[in-house]
Amino acid sequence: MPDQEPFRAVNQPAFPDPTLVENPSERCPVVLLLDTSGSMKGAPIAELQQGLAALKYSLASDTIAMQRVELAIVTFGPVQVLQDFTSPTTFDPPQLPARSDTPMGAAITRALELLAVRKEQYRAAGVGYYRPWIFLITDGAPTDDWQEAARLVHAGETAKKFMFFAVAVEGADLAVLTRIAPPQRPPVKLKGLAFTTMFQWLSSSLKSVSRSRTDQVVPIENPTEGPRGWASTT
Repeated sequence: MPDQEPFRAVNQPAFPDPTLVENPSERCPVVLLLDTSGSMKGAPIAELQQGLAALKYSLASDTIAMQRVELAIVTFGPVQVLQDFTSPTTFDPPQLPARSDTPMGAAITRALELLAVRKEQYRAAGVGYYRPWIFLITDGAPTDDWQEAARLVHAGETAKKFMFFAVAVEGADLAVLTRIAPPQRPPVKLKGLAFTTMFQWLSSSLKSVSRSRTDQVVPIENPTEGPRGWASTT
């Protein structure tokens, strides 16, 4: 059965992206869904910013990942696409403001729309792709309706359209995150402000994926175990 997407951008035909023509390697798209609400102000947003820089450095220094991994950033709130999909070498971690509320439901929906458009561009260019990743990081609770976004996350995971990860920073509403995250991948709690360690784990995982076949299931290191563990389940 063809990969049917629930979203299609209005007035955006799928013309081949020149970067996909120049580099026809398979792609692994990753959407970083970052909470930039007022409660993240101070040390949390500063550590998150440093973690993004570490992610870029690690991926851009790997000859395969730099060709295959693509990064995009959607922040909330308000909901903004701060970075559309780009390679690690051209990824420039934007300055993250900490303000406003937490429209998490709208942000998840926007991330899914962004991903659907990118998949159409891959198809138009004849470029294969790995199962995409959506990586949500938040320290709060949604201030908008999130139930429909949760339904879309669960449906997308069931159809294997993407993998959705939820990371709870201190103060996050774990009860709501548990309902948003897919049952097979419940949210984890970040240990303190270990954003850099978390992004190093993400980079290592993406490097492994980029070296595999697009139809291959790659084991992912448990983030709650070992000396490099950056998360807990309680």
